[in-house]
Amino acid sequence: MMRKKAIASIIAAGALIISLAGCAGGSTDAPPTDAEGGDAGGLITIIVNDPANPYWKTEGDVAAATAEELGYTSSVGAHKGDTNTENTLIDTAISNKSVAIILDPANADGSIAAVKKAEAAGIPVFLVNAEINEAGIAKAQLVSNNAQGAALGAQEWVAQMGEAGDYVELFGAPSDNNAQTRSNGFQTVISQYPGLVEVGEEVADWDRTKGHDKMQSLLQSNPSLAGVMSGNDEMALGAIAALKEAGKLEGVVVGGFDGAPDAVSAVISGEMAYTVLQPVAVFSKEAVELADEYIRTGTAPETEKQSFDCILITKDNADKMTEPFTYTE
Repeated sequence: MMRKKAIASIIAAGALIISLAGCAGGSTDAPPTDAEGGDAGGLITIIVNDPANPYWKTEGDVAAATAEELGYTSSVGAHKGDTNTENTLIDTAISNKSVAIILDPANADGSIAAVKKAEAAGIPVFLVNAEINEAGIAKAQLVSNNAQGAALGAQEWVAQMGEAGDYVELFGAPSDNNAQTRSNGFQTVISQYPGLVEVGEEVADWDRTKGHDKMQSLLQSNPSLAGVMSGNDEMALGAIAALKEAGKLEGVVVGGFDGAPDAVSAVISGEMAYTVLQPVAVFSKEAVELADEYIRTGTAPETEKQSFDCILITKDNADKMTEPFTYTE
């Protein structure tokens, strides 16, 4: 009976995303803005969070490679979650006469002014991975279907937990809407199982070192943990390291989110229960292609907010991860 409720919750999560973001392509939050087209070519500035994280490195690498394939030059910068740095990078993009900006925003609210500044300078902005809390400024906002992915992961985690046990959650950066969306998606499923009890939650800001340190603290308070829910792979890998150091990894179900190469290896080895692949390579490429179309034709995407479904990665299908963040059927 509980399993049926959990499956229904996944369907509900998917329905919620469809209502907010439209089927397959997202929602029509704002009408497209068309401009006069021109020739392809010029500088596309790409701004990611922190390339020390393989997820964001792939985001920048794929966007840059796609831009160059389409006849542009590219420049990749990183704000590392700091809106002041992001603002400086936007200023540089404007002074360098960029023809488009691909931006992973630093803050759902704090990045709005930077996007407005670029658009006011006549430079179209295409957001990837994370949204801002205002529609009609960026030409497109391309993100993973985080609620759908979180529900997929939580269902697998519940099954491996045997529907019971004490657990903790590692929460991503609060400034990123994805952190709360994933946490909500986890709870949509987990709340159907009264035998699963959350005994602690810590913010670890998507970071492996912080995930390790927060896990150490959580272990001190809760030495008999059975599971760890993590908002991304880096925090999960940090938690695994802490559990191994304490000699307590065996029997603890750790779930990840991103589909990073190190996480896939951990899934294959049995240290991580699963990871949820975000199709960052897909939407990073798509963002540049949309920018190219806008530059050449003056036509903005019909749909501003677009979501891309995630894929559950377990031992059964981990061999289909043929390149970083790339799943091949």
